[in-house]
Amino acid sequence: MLSAAGWVIQDFKAVNLHAGTGVEVRELVTSAGPADYVLLVNRQAVGAIEAKKQGTTLSGVEWQTVKCQRDLPDAVTAVLVDGRLSYGHESTGDETWYMPDGPGADGAAGVLVPSA
Repeated sequence: MLSAAGWVIQDFKAVNLHAGTGVEVRELVTSAGPADYVLLVNRQAVGAIEAKKQGTTLSGVEWQTVKCQRDLPDAVTAVLVDGRLSYGHESTGDETWYMPDGPGADGAAGVLVPSA
C-alpha cells in the first residue's frame, strides 16, 4: 500500500535512507523487538506500522505499535511527541487502524478501508 503511494521499502539490514523522501524500513530492531515497519521522512522516523495477517482483529494490538513507537534505537533520529513517534498504524492490508497522536490530534483511533 505504501509503495503505491511513493514510499521506498527497505530491509533494515540493507537500508539506504537516501533512497527517497519517504522510506519504510522493515523489521527495524528495537528494544521491544523488531518493528514490522518504521516510516521515515527525510531520514527521521515519524511513525510505526504493526502488520497482521488478513482476518486478524486489529482492536487490541495497539499496545504492540506503541512499544515500537517508544523503543527506537538511539541511532535513529526521530520526531517524538510525548516520548513516542507521532503516528502509529495497524494493518492487515485489507483494513488499517490508525492512531493519530501528532500535534493537534485527538488521539481517537479510526479505521481506513481502502477502496477496491
